[in-house]
Amino acid sequence: MPLYFFNVRHRPGPAGLAVDPEGEEFADVNAAREHALSMARISIARERLTMIRDWMVCSFEIMDESGQPVLTVPFSDTVPVEEGWD
Repeated sequence: MPLYFFNVRHRPGPAGLAVDPEGEEFADVNAAREHALSMARISIARERLTMIRDWMVCSFEIMDESGQPVLTVPFSDTVPVEEGWD
């Protein structure tokens, strides 16, 4: 199974990226996206980090085994879009 790394972008620039050194195996990029959304929900609900003031501006920058970016998953994707809220 492919290995994916879930780096967390919490602000612009090199200092704003928390790098995942281990990664996790998933069947495909869709499974990796679902995992990222689950981890984002857990972080928003439970984590209290002084370096992160607003989880909704964070995102997972998912990389493959070769270090190439495959997907960006904003933490804001954990909030369902309501129809008619324009």
